[in-house]
Amino acid sequence: MSVISSVRNIFKIPELKNRVLFTLALLAVYRIGAHIPTPGINGSELSKFLTAKGGAMMGFFDMFSGGALSQMTIFALGIMPYISASIIFQLLTVVIPALGKLAKEGEAGRKKIVRYTRYATVVIAAIQSFGIAVGLEGMGGGQFIVNPGWGFRILTVITLTSGTAFIMWLGEQITERGIGNGISLIIFAGIVARFPNAIVKTFQLVGAGELSIFFVILLVAVMVFVVGGIIFIERGQRKIPVQYAKRIIGKKMFGGQSTHLPLKINTAGVIPPIFASSIIMFPATIAGFIAIPWVQAVAKQLSFGSIFHSILYVGLIFFFAYFYTAVIFNPVDIAENLQKHGGFIPGIRPGQKTSEYIYRVLTRLTFVGAVYLSTVCILPELLIARFNVPFYFGGTSLLIAVGVALDTVSQIESHLITRSYEGFLKKGRLKGRRG
Repeated sequence: MSVISSVRNIFKIPELKNRVLFTLALLAVYRIGAHIPTPGINGSELSKFLTAKGGAMMGFFDMFSGGALSQMTIFALGIMPYISASIIFQLLTVVIPALGKLAKEGEAGRKKIVRYTRYATVVIAAIQSFGIAVGLEGMGGGQFIVNPGWGFRILTVITLTSGTAFIMWLGEQITERGIGNGISLIIFAGIVARFPNAIVKTFQLVGAGELSIFFVILLVAVMVFVVGGIIFIERGQRKIPVQYAKRIIGKKMFGGQSTHLPLKINTAGVIPPIFASSIIMFPATIAGFIAIPWVQAVAKQLSFGSIFHSILYVGLIFFFAYFYTAVIFNPVDIAENLQKHGGFIPGIRPGQKTSEYIYRVLTRLTFVGAVYLSTVCILPELLIARFNVPFYFGGTSLLIAVGVALDTVSQIESHLITRSYEGFLKKGRLKGRRG
């Protein structure tokens, strides 16, 4: 089913149409909120200062908030505190046995972990917003802040923390009542909202003679190549052949068919770069507002384009690629389910040998996926450092945008296919009753 036919069929199914419209409405609310200024701050002056001071690093951070950070709006923190809290609890489920047991209790356990994640999100957002308020006062409160002091700090903490909590609620509502993953779609909306501004800025630089037409054409060609590569890898699979043994139940014979177990090249999707960016962003953002020499030295080492930043970023991508793959895909469970239903991989003994084989294949695929993610995400740093690209282009933003778009389209197609199956079964039952 093609993307065009899927879009046409969306409005033929009332339930799917309502889900899509609901998702678009909440994303519109998010974009409106990204333009509401934080009380007590001169947003225009602060935006000029942060853009001039932060440079590429500010553009990198601002990408995840859809421009809300540089404008210091009520959604300045974006969804990153929630992502940081999710990372913490996913790591804790591996380290703390009680949380690990809770994660295995099904829907009830998952709801408890989600509730703990929400509380941690509020705490992290409060800490970050307080650090931003103190940092703004230290940078020259009289220029950016109307009334510096504890009143401003408390108001900023309440405003920014509430903004993050509201974004978190929007994401959960989209996931539950809309289409696609709400948190990913919110990040996607912020990234896409920045593209028109980047295009306009590029044309302005071409008109001013600071960029050549040839370079812009080359940049567009690289972008098209990167998008094509992302789609190719994201759709790529390693199909492990599976054979089901024949079984006789009563007087009928079942099984004997051949199928395959699909393993994606990039099983973790866009989670590793998002998690890695969140980890780097937290200390770098706070350090950038604290006027202490050693803290500033740390912030400089974590600055966008530095060698240490690149090494740390790639290392975190590799770590989260393997970690998240291990969380969502368990070879032991797959091997047990195959053995339980009479399935086996040709040439591999059922049970432990099957799980070891799947684990070995999955490890190699994850390495390839991590290399692919690292290559795509490092691309912007090379373009900015070597070729002075005037806006944040490339890797992480394109990877998230394309990956989320593909996942959302896949979910829409799944709804369409499911609805088609339901219609077919209803017709079959009606015919059976008439007979």
